[in-house]
Amino acid sequence: MLNPYEIRKDFPIFERRIRGRPLVYLDSTATSQRPRQVIEAVNEFYRKYNANVHRGLHELSQEASEAYERAHEVIAKFINAYSWEEIVFVRNATEALNLVAYAWGMKNLGEGDEVVTTIMEHHSNLLPWWFICRLKKCKLKLVKITSDYKLNYKELEESITERTKVVAVTHMSNVLGTINDVKRIVKVAKEVDAIVVLDGAQSVPHMPINVRDLGVDFLAASGHKMLGPTGIGFLWGRKELLEGMNPFLLGGDMIKEVRYIGGKIHPKWNRLPWKFEAGTPNIAGGVGLAVAAEYLMRLGMEDVRAHEVEIVRYLFKRVEEEELLSTYLRHYGPIDLKWKGGVFAFLLGDLDPNHTAFLLNLEGIAIRSGHHCAQPLHDYLGLTKGTARASFYIYTTNEDIDVFINALVKIVKAEIINR
Repeated sequence: MLNPYEIRKDFPIFERRIRGRPLVYLDSTATSQRPRQVIEAVNEFYRKYNANVHRGLHELSQEASEAYERAHEVIAKFINAYSWEEIVFVRNATEALNLVAYAWGMKNLGEGDEVVTTIMEHHSNLLPWWFICRLKKCKLKLVKITSDYKLNYKELEESITERTKVVAVTHMSNVLGTINDVKRIVKVAKEVDAIVVLDGAQSVPHMPINVRDLGVDFLAASGHKMLGPTGIGFLWGRKELLEGMNPFLLGGDMIKEVRYIGGKIHPKWNRLPWKFEAGTPNIAGGVGLAVAAEYLMRLGMEDVRAHEVEIVRYLFKRVEEEELLSTYLRHYGPIDLKWKGGVFAFLLGDLDPNHTAFLLNLEGIAIRSGHHCAQPLHDYLGLTKGTARASFYIYTTNEDIDVFINALVKIVKAEIINR
């Protein structure tokens, strides 16, 4: 098991106090904090070898290029990709999912084809497919969830037909914390030769990921949710699929050559992954992301997952112990810890979730409130104002949970809340 107290020593932000109180950071699903190792790696890049990549023969450019390319290798190892050439650096999971929708979808989808996704998707894995389906006159199907907040697999199986070309699903819901059975989904999708696009924004930072074992075709992730810098993420895709796709963006570095012959332009695309990394990339972000992945690998992703399971288990126990919370608090998400991530979406009676977040901030507790970029899910659940959401990571302690629970009890006592 991890020792979150030792881990916290690597995170300078926990030296802060909020309104005179120690920071209790329960918003890692939105963005994680960064260890000093990542901060120092980014700082070192700018201080010692800041230069553009793939564009210079001078020493700084060579060092920057080597570090940036090595970062792809580290991420490939982190998710057990077949090759570092399958790792495309992007700004975030949102860009990665849009890349697949445009570069694969525009070329391979046609009128009457079907895209199957779920009601629990983040907007980033819903809207690109909605948009492409409108352009290509495809049918978009949304699979619902069951009463215990798990994916309705029966409905999924019925929704996937011979016309289904894409199954786009989240690995873990950023609202409910629901962990989907990816292998089960892949099995059904492959029976009709559909590709599976996995939104791993919430799973990649929190559990072991092996793309070979999962059997998916694409995986998207964001660096800022896995201890890395903002503005960097990655797309993994099967090499044969990436090679068959057109570039997402056009410009510098994504071309091998552009010739002007016979009065016409003749471009040749660069090899993978540079074919999809147009322009000057976030080099420092890539360097920092590699260090973040190495940090997590040293901890062991099995232990990362085990720690979050124990934190959620402790949270459920503390809620049950408080009679007021048993009466007024409503949790949205599975209670089966096998299929539950480190996310706790809730409401306190009829209190607006934004009001709840505001009151918790007064206690030095950072959570998220609103629709969490998953408004259709909240509409489906009848939660028009959204939910309050606490989320956990490697640095979350039982004491953090105690402070959180005590603050919720304080709010219930202080506010006039209806059930």
